Amino acid sequence: MTRIPTKQEVLDWISANPTLTSKRDIAKAFGIKGADRIDLKRILKELEAEGHLEKRKRSYRDPDRLPPVSVLQVKAPNADGDLFARPLEWHGEGVEPIVLIIARASDPALGEGDRILARLTVVHEEDHNYEARLIRRIGTNPRKIVGIFRKGAEGGRIVPIDKAGSTEWLVAEGAALGARDGELVEAEQAGPKNRMGLPRARIVERLGDPTAPKAVSLIAIHQHGIPDDFPDKVIAEADKAKPVGLKGREDLRDMPLLTIDPSDARDHDDACYAHADDDPKNPGGHVIWVAIADVAAYVRPGTALDGEARKRGNSSYFPDRVVPMLPDRLSGDLCSLHEGVPRACIAVRMRIDANGNKIDHRFVRGLMRSAASLNYAEVQEAIDGTPNDRTGPLLESVLKPLYAAYTALKKARADRQPLELDLPERKIVLNDKGEVESVAFRERLDAHRLIEEFMILANVAAAETLIAKRSPLLFRVHEEPAPEKLESLRETAQAAGLNLAKGQVLQTRHLNALLNAAAGTEDAELINLSTLRSMAQAYYSPENYGHFGLALRNYAHFTSPIRRYADLIVHRALISAHGWGKDGLTEDEIARLEETATHISDTERRSMMAERDTTDRYLAAYLSERVGNEFTGRISGIARFGAFVKMDETGADGLVPVRSLGREFFHFDREAGTLMGSDSGLIIAIGQRVTVRLTEATPVTGGLELELLSIDDQALPRGRGPAKRSTRRKAASTKRKKDKIKRKVERKRRQR
Repeated sequence: MTRIPTKQEVLDWISANPTLTSKRDIAKAFGIKGADRIDLKRILKELEAEGHLEKRKRSYRDPDRLPPVSVLQVKAPNADGDLFARPLEWHGEGVEPIVLIIARASDPALGEGDRILARLTVVHEEDHNYEARLIRRIGTNPRKIVGIFRKGAEGGRIVPIDKAGSTEWLVAEGAALGARDGELVEAEQAGPKNRMGLPRARIVERLGDPTAPKAVSLIAIHQHGIPDDFPDKVIAEADKAKPVGLKGREDLRDMPLLTIDPSDARDHDDACYAHADDDPKNPGGHVIWVAIADVAAYVRPGTALDGEARKRGNSSYFPDRVVPMLPDRLSGDLCSLHEGVPRACIAVRMRIDANGNKIDHRFVRGLMRSAASLNYAEVQEAIDGTPNDRTGPLLESVLKPLYAAYTALKKARADRQPLELDLPERKIVLNDKGEVESVAFRERLDAHRLIEEFMILANVAAAETLIAKRSPLLFRVHEEPAPEKLESLRETAQAAGLNLAKGQVLQTRHLNALLNAAAGTEDAELINLSTLRSMAQAYYSPENYGHFGLALRNYAHFTSPIRRYADLIVHRALISAHGWGKDGLTEDEIARLEETATHISDTERRSMMAERDTTDRYLAAYLSERVGNEFTGRISGIARFGAFVKMDETGADGLVPVRSLGREFFHFDREAGTLMGSDSGLIIAIGQRVTVRLTEATPVTGGLELELLSIDDQALPRGRGPAKRSTRRKAASTKRKKDKIKRKVERKRRQR
């Protein structure tokens, strides 16, 4: 009988052989064959459950380490001239490792944007986790610069507009493209990087007045490289598109399907209808129809339209504009389910029982006609007893049956226990000039929740159908939180006097119990934010790892093909699996599903960052007239250079620079997430209630700078010298608690 390796031997092999980590590779390395593979599989499953390994596609890797040979992207030098790099093989679980490049005399000069292959060594320094030694340079990412042009005697300079305040760029007189002083410009690097002096750039586009309201989202679009102009060939293809007829489709035009969207919706890609199930075997059950725009009928694989849609990955939404995935001829017309107009769709009929459990479902390719295009508010008002001229005629026959089906789905949701975070969403309200009129929090109505539950059910049905038909597809994946993030959440909960279950397989119901315990207390927002921060980021994958947050085993995005390329892939997979036509998933698409998944996961994050930056700039503009005012808030993040505060009134995030905290030195504890004053003993930690004064608001960058006035209703100790006795006692007590927790965690790690 073959000797089965110990868990430590398996971990050592994976660490030493990062490119040979599939189950087959591990079995081959230890000479494991036949039935003994069952024992190896058990060991790998245990290591995965314990958090020592994570499964990626068909291989395993240590989630806490980068491969010993990694691809890095060089960052700009810091103030001390040190060169750091971003690990491109780090996928966002946990805090991204900090990599310092150790240059040798024989190495070529490296600059920001360079991609390199490097050998990594794990270190435990205060400001970095890895040291990298160059193997070879493997290319450079195109360097895009967006900034304010400052005219000089011989050309000028470009001043960056990002919060990090990266280096300025020199512009030669002949490379300014006629830009005026103070104008917003986009530029690219000109010539090789120099070891000495500022880098050079050439202006490629003038973007206008940076203080104009309409420039806010434009800055983010250009800064993040979001394509916002469709090539002529793409527009030409879209303009040639004609409405799809009934041939080969199921006629759904007499079904009173409704679209329910925000009042300012720019497209309508989903419609729904429900009625009581007349099957006597399903008492109290319901039939739910969800119909989705058939984008695949217009956007065919291999066309210019498809190439551009894949390139964009998704639509990007800003307060004043949308950068769509598809041209308006499709997104706003032929693929939008407008009221009273025949539209091609892919629909799913789902039967649920009285408790909201899905009994069966079937997909059809049809032609529908929306009975009405309604918004959330008017639908909710109708249900609450005040219908209008549009909703009144539909109340008894259409709206009430929808809510009856939703009531049943709520029972199934309560049993499933998806993660129930309570984090209000901000809404920037603009006036006719594009200026910020107000900052509000979006209202959450049952009408919103109804549509969400219907869409989730349809997404599950799509995934289950394609799995049953053994069809390739893209899953929407949300993995379990990393062990170290859960431990951090557990410490936060304990500090608030709450408890997170331990010693069992984590489920969303355990997190919900924590959130419910915090509800209504002063720590509710902190626990919700900390829970959100502990979550892994969702992504797309051809492999099914389930959706932790929704507590679902099988989940794919099917319901928004106008604005998400992933949904278009799922539609094509359904077309192929049902034999509905020649516009389904091609062999070429199947071969590059993994590449597509990675790409559209990246474009999704790109849009999120651009949308967040735009919101920050709008908030900075809104608050710029209130510099000097005091605000309450909560510490939302800690860094070496200061503390971030989320303000209660607007939800805006501002920075309290560490230099503004007095003359004493503040020690940064990355693991504990704290800053501690060397003289006063003052501890600044995530979750503390604070009062701050707004000292600076910079709309162009979106930066807010704050002065810290008090923490937990206690005035801030100033300068060197002893703190108040109560402050010292509280700081010492907090430090002892944190040290105790850290020692306990370390003991358990050693025991494993």
